[in-house]
Amino acid sequence: MTKELLDLYSDYLLSSFGATTATGLSRLLAGAVSHDQVTRFLSEKVKTSSDLWRVVKPLVRQSESEDGVLIFDDSIEEKPYTDENEIVCWHYDHTQGRNVKGINFLTALYHSQGVSLPVAFHLVAKTEEYLDKKSGKLKRRSATTKNDHYRQMLQVCVRNGMHFRYVLNDSWYAAADNMMFIRHELERHFIMALKSNRKVALSAQDKSQGRYHTVSTLDLPEGTVQEIYLESVDFPLLLTQQLFTNGDGSTGSLYLVTSDVTLDAARLQTIY
Repeated sequence: MTKELLDLYSDYLLSSFGATTATGLSRLLAGAVSHDQVTRFLSEKVKTSSDLWRVVKPLVRQSESEDGVLIFDDSIEEKPYTDENEIVCWHYDHTQGRNVKGINFLTALYHSQGVSLPVAFHLVAKTEEYLDKKSGKLKRRSATTKNDHYRQMLQVCVRNGMHFRYVLNDSWYAAADNMMFIRHELERHFIMALKSNRKVALSAQDKSQGRYHTVSTLDLPEGTVQEIYLESVDFPLLLTQQLFTNGDGSTGSLYLVTSDVTLDAARLQTIY
């Protein structure tokens, strides 16, 4: 009954336009499920990423392939009117360039053969309080960094026997430690967005002599790839630039970097 109740409850949340309550769900189902059943279900234990995996594992096994990809994202569900606690607290939102109050969560989405399934998540809990010397205010922080959680989640996905070739993520997780971990520890490839101010070397010799260039200054026509080297990454990478037009008519560019040096620009961009 647990899985069926989970399906009912999640569908109820997604389809409701007003306030959602256990009584409201029971009424919608004409009493087939009592509000006490819903309340017990929600309060019996904290649901974890392991619980999610048990639900989606059979579906993953049906669609997985060696060419699958694992997509990581970092999101914030704003909760401006909820009292602050370890989960609902202040986080920096890089899409808005400011701090917002809400729930910060990491997700892993598995995509293979046209099917996308959530396979892991982590709720960021800021359990430590400290005094900010600059502002003099009491603030919260997590005991573990999000990059640590990112690597832990990746490791769990591999341990769960998931088949995938690439890890995809935005520039927030394009750290050298993450690249080294994916390539050496997990023996997988990655495609990541790279910030335009990242410094890269154009050859192994340039790297050894400390000759670096800012990504945005490179002569990198769209549809081409450039072999580059990053500090603290001990293997070559391919870099490409994808140009796009914004809704307001302005143009922008997305720099993508991969550890798979067999890819061309078109394939690299398509996978990402």
